[in-house]
Amino acid sequence: MNLTDSNLYEELRTFLKEHQVSKNETQIEQHSHDESYHKVSPPDLVVFPENTDEVNAVVNVANAYQTPIIPYGLGTSLEGHVIPYDHGITIDFSQMNKVLVVREKDFLVKVQPGVTRSQLNKELKKYGLFFSVDPGADATLGGMAATNASGTTSVKYGVMRDQVRDLEVVLANGELIHTGSLAQKSSSGYNLNSLFVGSEGTLGCITELTLKVYGIPEHVVAARASFPSVNDAVEAVVSILQAGVPIARVELVDEPSMKQVNMFSETHYKEQPTLFLEFHGNEAGLNYDVEFTKEIVADHQCEEILFEQDNAVRNRLWEARHNLAYAYVHGNPGKKLMVTDVCVPISELAGAIEHAREKVNELGLNGGITGHVGDGNYHILLMMDMDDPNEVKKAEQLNEQIVDYALQRGGTCTGEHGVGVGKMKYQQREHGEALRVMKKIKSALDEKEILNPHKLVHQKKTDL
Repeated sequence: MNLTDSNLYEELRTFLKEHQVSKNETQIEQHSHDESYHKVSPPDLVVFPENTDEVNAVVNVANAYQTPIIPYGLGTSLEGHVIPYDHGITIDFSQMNKVLVVREKDFLVKVQPGVTRSQLNKELKKYGLFFSVDPGADATLGGMAATNASGTTSVKYGVMRDQVRDLEVVLANGELIHTGSLAQKSSSGYNLNSLFVGSEGTLGCITELTLKVYGIPEHVVAARASFPSVNDAVEAVVSILQAGVPIARVELVDEPSMKQVNMFSETHYKEQPTLFLEFHGNEAGLNYDVEFTKEIVADHQCEEILFEQDNAVRNRLWEARHNLAYAYVHGNPGKKLMVTDVCVPISELAGAIEHAREKVNELGLNGGITGHVGDGNYHILLMMDMDDPNEVKKAEQLNEQIVDYALQRGGTCTGEHGVGVGKMKYQQREHGEALRVMKKIKSALDEKEILNPHKLVHQKKTDL
């Protein structure tokens, strides 16, 4: 049945208020894209539930009408995850944005999926706690769980999957389940937390999250270290990790990207391959870590390393790093940003980044390389003229080449951006027969394939 049928709209209106069901053109357009370069496609309508019961009711109606459902946070995803290519109903979780419970003695917090990480950290600060996952964008926690987000702090605290203790999920048939508990560990049953984290809205709608949080560190020190080459910078990171220095953040920004940083953020950093670092701990321990790090980077031809404890200066440093994508956009008006990422074993990282830079230069593309090098994860930021088929083709060629390089060395086609539609074509190559298992799980939990269809695993009856 077509979604424009008035019966379905009227059925939604029996339990949702007028402002919670929208066919407004502006709302439709807003939910037709994410921050990626992928082709836009509008939903038929957008709903704004305020609680789990309303999500459950929307899913039941959609299931009855066999209408696609696309969960939506803030639209900050980078591989087309929330673009409704089959149209249908976009469920916008922005009104489900309450911090429900802070269990400070258990270092846990329960939130609704529309809570953003900055909103959560503002609430946690009064308890002396913070949430660690920092992907750069002020994304919603539901969206971060759906894509298994990570970011700058994962080298110390882990990725989103490591923080999830329990999820409340509405399945495609309307069933409501919990995937975990409040306990720190369990040997009971399958690990459903890990199944649903990273499932990109294809297995269920997350309506509550119970997350692990941490005590705010006593002291924080940031640093900026410049090197003559990317290889020197990456080898320095490997040595820091091998030495057991408990580093909290270690980010690489290559030379072209440092130029963009300076232009956009009005900074005067050295325009060389640079590591942005941060250390968390007590004062005595940090003093030792700082001195040890100085010795290590000196062994790798570090030309300058500057440490900062002042909060304002540290914030400015990380703001410059987080704004790198916007720096490229601002510096290239009229072009579209394509951001891609892969992850390799750390021992392969220097070669992978050198290979990526060679390919960017060979293809004559305008782009920079940055990454969470403590995890072996790096990104290429490309500015493309979407009206130039040759340039678009070159960008796609580059993406193929860096993914192929990563997979050949035991890596993955995406370290944190997720699959969406952009990385689906690499799933068979990466997972082999395991992809068939994933498709069977999808079929079992979403028989009518209404949950974010044709994403992550492209399901067809013949595949089974």
